[in-house]
Amino acid sequence: MTILLIVLALVALLALRVPVAFALGGLGAALLFIEDISLVMVPQALYSGMDNFVLLAVPLFLLMSNVLLKGGVGKDLFAAVQSWVGHWPGGLGVATILSCAIFAAISGSSVATAATIGTVAISEMTSRGYDRSFVLGLIAAGGTLGILIPPSIPMIIYGVVTEESIVDLFLAGIGPGLFLAGLFIGFCFLYARFGKGYTPTPRAAWAERRRATLRALPTVVLAAIVIGGIYAGWFTPTESAGIGFSVALIIVLARRSITWPLLLEAVRVSMITTVSIFLILVGAKVFGKAITLYQIPQEISQLIVGNISEPWVFILIVCAILLVMGLFLEALSMLLIMVPVLHPSLGAMGIDPIWFGVLFVVMIEAALITPPVGLNLFVIQAVAKAPLMDVVRGVWPFMLMMLATAALLWFWPDLALYIPFKL
Repeated sequence: MTILLIVLALVALLALRVPVAFALGGLGAALLFIEDISLVMVPQALYSGMDNFVLLAVPLFLLMSNVLLKGGVGKDLFAAVQSWVGHWPGGLGVATILSCAIFAAISGSSVATAATIGTVAISEMTSRGYDRSFVLGLIAAGGTLGILIPPSIPMIIYGVVTEESIVDLFLAGIGPGLFLAGLFIGFCFLYARFGKGYTPTPRAAWAERRRATLRALPTVVLAAIVIGGIYAGWFTPTESAGIGFSVALIIVLARRSITWPLLLEAVRVSMITTVSIFLILVGAKVFGKAITLYQIPQEISQLIVGNISEPWVFILIVCAILLVMGLFLEALSMLLIMVPVLHPSLGAMGIDPIWFGVLFVVMIEAALITPPVGLNLFVIQAVAKAPLMDVVRGVWPFMLMMLATAALLWFWPDLALYIPFKL
């Protein structure tokens, strides 16, 4: 009964449009007050929720991606990839996905990836006659690769909450990320085969390829430094983010592609996003402490173990709940509400927490393009200045591909676990 009342109270607060951070934190504080538990836990959670070296990676990755976005790096990256694959069937779509994958390996942010590549690819593809809904859906979905291909801000948060290795989570995201990018590319080929109306891009001359590649080379080197340094053990994810931001700043200053006002804007946007993330994290920490003192995660774990004997049933139920939650909650809120409750059940169900983290992120990707509140839908709508329904119509095939990837992860766990544990 207590569990049901708490869930109803949380849903009611969210339905009343109370910000997620305050809904979680306020409800957690109220639960502590009702049981006459010292509210000193609230400021302690506020402090401890932010006093974490690993979390420094979040603002640094956000700074790096926003500096690159304001510095116009996406234009050079897209031009370089397009010069090599643009003449393929559906080549501009392929170039878009490859550009998203490369930028994802730098930014760790879905929104930054979608916005950076979208500002260039949308006009280029629509001018070539690609269906507008297809273009908008492709870029909205391609942007989600930013939270699956490492580095990934949701994976950092998941690692902090569950105390799992962030490096292992990053490495586990590579296989599914590349597989999903491959599915998107395959869909572009099918579009070229059966779609109508688009104008193929002529093959670029070798001189043009060389010039475009040289301009984009610093960005590719930056991606190699960020990912390669973590994989080689040269530095931690937080140190990688710091080095990546420094190199990104050097790149845009050397190119003279960013002005002082644009740099200040990049810092401002990064600060706003960081504060939002940290407030939700602190609110979730207060709520998590409260429900732990109420023994709710333990009761849910016992309920699951006592009534669900098959791990696949558990995973199916979790995925269904996430799809429903994705209709009205953004990705990070889903992670911080669900993971503290579900994580204690993983051991009893024999489910690898690293594998579960990757599956969770894939389902969060689907939530990012799920109407009515999928964040990437609004990002692309703003970039393209298009009706929201145009974006919604274009994302459904890509959502099905994400769900197919989640299903494949169940039947073939090594898609995620091979690189971190067997390579």
